[in-house]
Amino acid sequence: MLAAIVGGRLQGVELACLAHNAGWRTLLVDRKNHVPARRLCDRFLQLDVRQASALDDALKAVDLVIPALEDQAALDGLVGWCRDRRVPFAFDPKAYALSSSKIESDRLFASLGIPSPEPWPRCGFPVVAKPSRASGSDGVAILNDQSDADARFPNGFPCDGWVFQQYLQGPSFSLELIGSPGNFLPLQVTQLFMDTRYDCKAVAAPCRLTAGQILEIETLSVKIAEAIRLTGLMDVEVILHEGRFKVLEIDARFPSQTPLCVHASTACNMFEMLAELFLSGKLPPLGASMSVRGAILQHIRVTSREIVVEGEHVMAGAGPLDRVSGFFGADEAITSYREGSPDWVATLIVTGDTRQDAAEKRNRVLASIQRRLDLEKIVDRGPGDTV
Repeated sequence: MLAAIVGGRLQGVELACLAHNAGWRTLLVDRKNHVPARRLCDRFLQLDVRQASALDDALKAVDLVIPALEDQAALDGLVGWCRDRRVPFAFDPKAYALSSSKIESDRLFASLGIPSPEPWPRCGFPVVAKPSRASGSDGVAILNDQSDADARFPNGFPCDGWVFQQYLQGPSFSLELIGSPGNFLPLQVTQLFMDTRYDCKAVAAPCRLTAGQILEIETLSVKIAEAIRLTGLMDVEVILHEGRFKVLEIDARFPSQTPLCVHASTACNMFEMLAELFLSGKLPPLGASMSVRGAILQHIRVTSREIVVEGEHVMAGAGPLDRVSGFFGADEAITSYREGSPDWVATLIVTGDTRQDAAEKRNRVLASIQRRLDLEKIVDRGPGDTV
């Protein structure tokens, strides 16, 4: 089976790795040449998919097309091409359109009674400012008081294109669920850890929540998925603030980071499940006795002096990456490392019988890198550990 992955950045990296684990062959398509996922796929084709006339030759042999990009013109072109050629397109354009707008998402949460951060001006300071259609932490700013607000927005908060809401503190969690109306399967809840840019630097599983708390996240997520009539995969991010879960955002697209952590912890392969859904209309069952291991996925940037733990933005601009088993003692890594290179990045994936075991193994990996490369220190940018 051959899957076309359209987009070679971090979502494409995730898909390429999981497709390989599922035994699929992969064709990566991207309009840029020097993209992170290029060496992780069986074939690479440099192509701007917005040029619809070129798609017939490029995708004629594929069994499935799955997007790993957020360019609306490209997505629209792929939707039309796949519909006309009757090639399964593992994507829900209507659900994505709603989830990609934080303004529309917040309106949905309010209409459903889903707990979410209070909007400005009801909330007061501190305020988090988010571009409505940005991805991840792009453009996000925390405004602690009026002077911060005036410095960032000297003409006042803009009425269009931005979301201003209560800044909440507490642990963050992510849940993916997959399916179609009336049949949604929540997957594993993972815990997220942020750097100083509010970019996710690590994912850990299993989360340290009670069964009742996990059920609460699953119930909120299924309620949202049913409301938007999702067919496909959706990621839901929540924060536990003062003992109550509040939904921060949703993304009806294939995410980055969490699928590889979930796979390491449970062997649940989100690519394989998504492919099965769009090829057969069915979801494979999750075994009731599914084994759960501790797993940590962590991003690092290495210089000639130090190891810096940072958010996934360090991976996005690193160029083509390689997948390496046993990397400095990690189960595996996705990395730009070259022998003798003073500057490189890596996404480390480590597992253990428990999450504590995985954390201790992660610490040994970092110590091994520091010792073997004679580095001065390890710097973790952002609050909290990943244990």
